Amino acid sequence: MTRLLWIVIALFMSELSHAQDWANLGRYEEENSVLGEPEATENRIVFMGNSITEGWSNHHADFFNNSSYINRGISGQTTPQMLLRFRADVIELKPKAVVILAGTNDIAQNTGPMTLGQILNNLKSMCELARTNNIKVILSSVLPAADYSWKPGLNPDKKIPELNDMIKVYAKSNGITYLDYFSAMVNDKNGLKDALTYDGVHPNKDGYLVMEPLVEAAINKAFK
Repeated sequence: MTRLLWIVIALFMSELSHAQDWANLGRYEEENSVLGEPEATENRIVFMGNSITEGWSNHHADFFNNSSYINRGISGQTTPQMLLRFRADVIELKPKAVVILAGTNDIAQNTGPMTLGQILNNLKSMCELARTNNIKVILSSVLPAADYSWKPGLNPDKKIPELNDMIKVYAKSNGITYLDYFSAMVNDKNGLKDALTYDGVHPNKDGYLVMEPLVEAAINKAFK
């Protein structure tokens, strides 16, 4: 068998393995296994999300290193993927609260077309799972984006505000803390302010520095 054929087979097996773990349950499997039970006085908070959450640890690691905050973001993920891994990456860690930030990749159709109603339904299911397990919920607005460089023309500048209105109404009607990042970060084109992003979708360090006091205020509100 030629070396080229071996490479092709290896690539195929790698892609097959990834496809079989569609929700990427293996991403945090080792970290979860060694995390241990929270201390009785520990206010463990899990941050569930996509690359915006995952990138937080890269751009401002101290926010997580010096606290009981647990980052469980996975780049590229959509709400159905997060829903599938919600038990492993949130419930089984026994946090006091979860911060959910999700939806932009659904609008970008990363795992196929999704309506705003379908996105909201997945968020609702995560909220219901959390509350059934006595985990407080902080439900975040989706960050602004004028367009997606990897999938242009899907009008996130219009869809994100509409989705955020739906999230806010659901949160208010169900006694869930709503966290509004959007208003603090949006420009006059319904995109991210240039000073807060490096690509129009993901925050830079300055963006996370805007987000941090907002999420901490929301966490404090949830615990009142």
